[in-house]
Order: sequence, then structure tokens, then C-alpha cells
Amino acid sequence: MGRPPTQIASIDRARALRHLTELVAALDRRVGHVERAGEAAIARDAAALRAKALKRISELERRKTRR
Repeated sequence: MGRPPTQIASIDRARALRHLTELVAALDRRVGHVERAGEAAIARDAAALRAKALKRISELERRKTRR
């Protein structure tokens, strides 16, 4: 019959949290190369993506504590 919907949601949330945490870690490890064309735009995009990922992590963690 499968897992109950709440268990599926919990697994999906845990998976999303893991992936987002890995994304943030990868962005933190990134080393900029100022000599490359477009590096400033890449760095800005990476910073924006990191901020969005951290916001989503926070939302998912808050949802987890409410249940």
C-alpha cells in the first residue's frame, strides 16, 4: 500500500534539506577567478542562489518543527 502521506512528506523534506545543504557547501567551496570574463556576474549569481537556498532550508526546518 505504501507509506502514509506524512511519512512521504517527511522523507521528501529530509531529501530537500540534504540537497540544499550540499548546494550551500558547494557554493562555499567555490573559488572565484577574477581573471575570467564574467566572473563578477557568476559570483553575484552564486551569492543569490546561496541566499535562496538558505531561505528555503530555514522554511523547511520551521515546517519540520511545527509537526
